Amino acid sequence: MGRAPFPGTPTPAPQAPVGMPQPRPVAPQQPPVRQPSEKRMLVVGRGISVQGVVQDAERLVVEGTVESTMIHAAELIVAQGGVFRGEVEVEDSEVAGTIDGTLTARGNLIVRATGKVLGTARCRRLQVEDGGQITGRIEMITEPARAEPARPAEPAA
Repeated sequence: MGRAPFPGTPTPAPQAPVGMPQPRPVAPQQPPVRQPSEKRMLVVGRGISVQGVVQDAERLVVEGTVESTMIHAAELIVAQGGVFRGEVEVEDSEVAGTIDGTLTARGNLIVRATGKVLGTARCRRLQVEDGGQITGRIEMITEPARAEPARPAEPAA
């Protein structure tokens, strides 16, 4: 049949006649090198709901609704009107919407004037703007950010 394949479907490579050298496959191109300032970012827009696991996002921006059992990211931003339900562990977080669950910010937690944190919040540094709300439990992280590696025990003689 003379029908064209579906878009995106690879077409088989034409075969060279017998006795002719076979074409060499071309090595796939390497992905472009990311600049240090670029971050893998996931934005959940207004009116969008997401449930499940988020992996490998360095920056998560919630403008809609996210429900998750556990998320690890470098940065969480919950925009005004955004809702995050579940458990999240990040370096820094800025909340202008609502977090309902457990938030661990190993660095800064900023609760904006329109922000609400319901449940448990753990952080090293806390900033709450006038009007921001925290209902539940606050735990301040006081241990050093990076502990020195343990020395091996001396062998007993």
